[in-house]
Amino acid sequence: MPDTKHDSERLVRGFLGSWQDRDLDVICEAFADDAVYHNVPVAPITGISGIRTIFRAFLDAFAEAKLDIVTLAAEPGLVLVERIDYFTMNDGRKVVLPVNGVFEVRGGKIVRFSDYFDLADFERQSGFKL
Repeated sequence: MPDTKHDSERLVRGFLGSWQDRDLDVICEAFADDAVYHNVPVAPITGISGIRTIFRAFLDAFAEAKLDIVTLAAEPGLVLVERIDYFTMNDGRKVVLPVNGVFEVRGGKIVRFSDYFDLADFERQSGFKL
């Protein structure tokens, strides 16, 4: 059964909202086993194991994360999201990052997630090197 516009949107909204609760299993359950995660300024990560590793590193570095949706457009199997990501580092520093994300959905799972953002801005604010 093909992914509907509504199902694709609900999956992506759920994934983005799940960061606030910081539960790695819940965050990762949105992804297919062979998914690709691409922070476009750096090399893509293929497979849920690698995705779990990078998401764990993010969770370990940030005390809080909130991914606020500014604009969302959905079609069956495709969701485009303009958002502002708010992170509080463990040392209290704040990161505010404009991001555009592209999500490809198939079979009720994210199969490709590409984020477009200013890498230098993120690294300057966070001290985190990608």
